[in-house]
Amino acid sequence: MIYKIGDNIISSLGFTTEENFTAVKQGISGIEHYDINTFSLPEAFVASLIDKEKLNDEFYSHCESDRQFFKIEDSDFRQNDSCTALEKATILSVLTANKEAQIDLSNEKVLFILSTTKGNVDLLSSPNLLKEEEFSPPFREFEGIYLWHTAKIITDFFKNPNTPTVVSNACISGSAAQIVALRELEAGNYDFAVVVGVDFLSKFIISGFQSFKALSPEICKPFDKDRCGLNLGEAAATIIYSREKTRVETGHAPSLQNGVIRNDANHISAPSRTGEGCYRALQYILSQTSNLKSQISFINAHGTATPYNDSMEVNAIVRAGMENIPVNSLKAFFGHTLGAAGVQESIISMKALEENMVLKSLYFNEQEFESQINISKENQFSDKRYFIKILSGFGGVNAALLFCKC
Repeated sequence: MIYKIGDNIISSLGFTTEENFTAVKQGISGIEHYDINTFSLPEAFVASLIDKEKLNDEFYSHCESDRQFFKIEDSDFRQNDSCTALEKATILSVLTANKEAQIDLSNEKVLFILSTTKGNVDLLSSPNLLKEEEFSPPFREFEGIYLWHTAKIITDFFKNPNTPTVVSNACISGSAAQIVALRELEAGNYDFAVVVGVDFLSKFIISGFQSFKALSPEICKPFDKDRCGLNLGEAAATIIYSREKTRVETGHAPSLQNGVIRNDANHISAPSRTGEGCYRALQYILSQTSNLKSQISFINAHGTATPYNDSMEVNAIVRAGMENIPVNSLKAFFGHTLGAAGVQESIISMKALEENMVLKSLYFNEQEFESQINISKENQFSDKRYFIKILSGFGGVNAALLFCKC
């Protein structure tokens, strides 16, 4: 068991966890329609995008108030700024989370874990990368496209001496990163883990999902009978974990108690129709804590609003005997934020658990599945101690996390 001591979410709904959680409680979605030529795309799309102007302002404002964290201490940061928007959002999210945690991020007992699926892949569209002859070893001019390079920029910014861990495992990346944190802290290798998930959208990412015909032309409707696809989103989200319970206020912050990954290898992009991998992950979680079903407040599902994903999760939940437990999805608030989703949705769900609340699944009205589950239509009260977070992704990967109140 490890304990949350700080968190932050940057999204279209706000730049703090509190702003995001308040918007979700009020039923506000950050998803909007974007016209043709956005990202130079020939098709319009629906997504949630972070305000980049506000991001710049917030980033520099925090840097100026925390000069000890400057990568270039004796120079004007604006003039020497080589960070991408994705890297700025990641650094800003960590800075904001640490306002609460108050740990020394440069300490060797702090491990940084970066969760992302695409990182700075948009740099591939730079004109400087179009010359084939330039793609030859050692690729130093183009290091910015590599995930390890992004992670190193972040740890260098905070003067952390450790090699950061990068987790990039499709849609379960954010949950897998938290499982890495759980293992490292429980093994005593570190005292703290900074888990940060981030992904930004680009022509490359959106056109890829468009080619699958997976995007909805309107705000998505997870688990609803009229669902027709997903929305993509941008986010940077950070959880700072401690292995010491003494850093947690009693009765306040939830802890991460357990986590598991199960792969069904059903298809490169389609989930198992029976929910095999998700079911096995849920079975493992249930087997590790006695009488757990009766103590679960809710299941926060992946809930992408694609026909196959939602049907698969329903099958897995029913097979695990959890059909009566309230289930919600947060995708209609934020869109699918890829490598950030597992971290971002865990934070929102932890806040709900703290406030004895089960959040509603926005825009859900009626389900059509052969087996019915208990989709949360409205915000409701629950004082139970646990919730389960589940995610699934391309390649048949599945993850489940168990959180409980301290």
